[in-house]
Amino acid sequence: MNLQNLLNLAHLHLLLNHWPIIGTFIGLGLFLVSLAAKGDDLKKASLVVFSIIALFAIPTYTSGNAAFEVIRRETGVTKTIIDAHQGAALMSLLFMEITGFFSWLGLWQYRRFKRTATYILPAVLLFSVVSVGLLTITGNTGGDIRHPEIRPGEETASFVSSVGSAIFTTTQHFVTDASRWVWPVLETLHFLGLTLLLGALGLIDLRILGFFKPLRLGPLYRFVPWAMAGFVLNMITGMLFFIGMPFFYAYNFDFHMKMFGILFAGTNILLLFCTDAFRDCEQLGPSEEAPPFAKFFAATSIVLVVAVIVLGRYMPFFEDSLRPPG
Repeated sequence: MNLQNLLNLAHLHLLLNHWPIIGTFIGLGLFLVSLAAKGDDLKKASLVVFSIIALFAIPTYTSGNAAFEVIRRETGVTKTIIDAHQGAALMSLLFMEITGFFSWLGLWQYRRFKRTATYILPAVLLFSVVSVGLLTITGNTGGDIRHPEIRPGEETASFVSSVGSAIFTTTQHFVTDASRWVWPVLETLHFLGLTLLLGALGLIDLRILGFFKPLRLGPLYRFVPWAMAGFVLNMITGMLFFIGMPFFYAYNFDFHMKMFGILFAGTNILLLFCTDAFRDCEQLGPSEEAPPFAKFFAATSIVLVVAVIVLGRYMPFFEDSLRPPG
């Protein structure tokens, strides 16, 4: 059986696209309640929701390009409607990732100092509110694709869609046409991000698993921000690659597996290093053993990060593996 029969990307996109919208609304509701009740536990819960939803938005967005092609072939929907949805989706993705970044920063501040910097919570509130508005527009433009009865009489893109489309086109030109050096520089930065991520987290994960026992674990946690910097660098350069040549990646089965790997790896890293779930691990002294559940998460962290790297390496072998015939 061909891979394209195993995975219909239009169905995959439809399966994924509701979760960022619903999750962001839930996160914002929790966050507003936590501000009113002045409850730190609710604040941290809402920050976890925002962080995970920001990760979930990545495979949701990347599955969209191929889905558009499938839908356009089968329904004859115009490119204007598709471009309007794509532009709004890109704007939603940008603001959701910014919300997720500040949410992670807030969680890290809570874990390290039992409080968060004064600018972080207002930033989370601002960007989450904007994200909700953008996701509403994105959902409406997505509805226009499959439901002609709700389309406006004249096909015109909204201001948000126009800005998103302009950003997409400008970025695509910068990555592929502006200079022959842009792509190699992005590749180098992507490799640097992987080095930071695997090097910093790998050392901590191995100590949790029982290696390097003479080391205290607490000081090693100072490397976590460097690992997250590598993760952010990889995410930025990776999205630039995707926008530069979307249809090189959109029909690649291996690429979509990598996106889900990033979702699971990022969630694992978030729970292990940025929440209070394994706070006791940070107090481990020389020769002390971590709890079994922490060891499970550490082993899973290493496996997932290595799997993402391997999937990235083998991506060229799966080019066009999901492209429909014709």
